Amino acid sequence: NAIDGSSASSLVNVFENFESDTSSRVAILCGANGIFCSGANLKEIGKETGNKLQARGNGPMGPTRMILSKPVIAAISGYAVAGGFELALFCDLRIVEKNAIMGIFNRRWGIPLIDGGTVRLPRIIGLGRALDLVLTGRPVSAEEAYAIGLTTKVVDVGQALPEAIKLAEQLAEFPQTC
Repeated sequence: NAIDGSSASSLVNVFENFESDTSSRVAILCGANGIFCSGANLKEIGKETGNKLQARGNGPMGPTRMILSKPVIAAISGYAVAGGFELALFCDLRIVEKNAIMGIFNRRWGIPLIDGGTVRLPRIIGLGRALDLVLTGRPVSAEEAYAIGLTTKVVDVGQALPEAIKLAEQLAEFPQTC
């Protein structure tokens, strides 16, 4: 579940449509086959099909620079690392399966965080904890992620998406004007 330029553009289109669709109240972002997202497809970097690096507009991972007026829930299974971690941080709420691994593995390869992670992470867990994760590039278990306030809930394997759907349905029932 690595993101290349085409999949990043597709994600932007999906979230633009979600934002403009008045009948859609909550979105859920999840991966496939037990993996949320491992980040950018490094094999495509520098190719025409690779992620776009630009100062303004969409982020390399797609929608990460967007500001939406409606909530997005991440249903995280497996790995949410590097740019995939930044996609998870783009979401308002994060539900993780108990075997999930999150982390800023960018540090391991000298790849900067350029999808909003350095702004969102300290806002979510505080500067000290954010610096720990950014500077060490270490993996974070689901239990630790919950303990430091990074995630909303930890669920059994295979239950992140069903739990996210339940939460989305609950949120969608509330009045939306606030």
